[in-house]
Amino acid sequence: MGRVVVEVMPKPEILDPQGKAVVGALPRLGFTQFSGVRQGKRFELEVDGEVTPEILAAAQEAAVTLLSNPVIEDVVSVAEAAPAEVTGEASGAPVGA
Repeated sequence: MGRVVVEVMPKPEILDPQGKAVVGALPRLGFTQFSGVRQGKRFELEVDGEVTPEILAAAQEAAVTLLSNPVIEDVVSVAEAAPAEVTGEASGAPVGA
């Protein structure tokens, strides 16, 4: 079984209230290194068999027509998931641990 990862972000000119809330909370929690946050969406699409160029093209089309709102969002990547990227199948440790 293969997986395709689609990442969607708000367009740069669109207000991101969730990102703004996170960037405001970070210093209160001691994370003063960060000056900006944009929050997006990640989709993992499972496919039977291998991820082929045709599967990636279909995922791109699905990303543009269904998974994103093209008025306010950009599809920033559509790619085959690396084994360590797949949610729930990694070691269970937090990223960077």
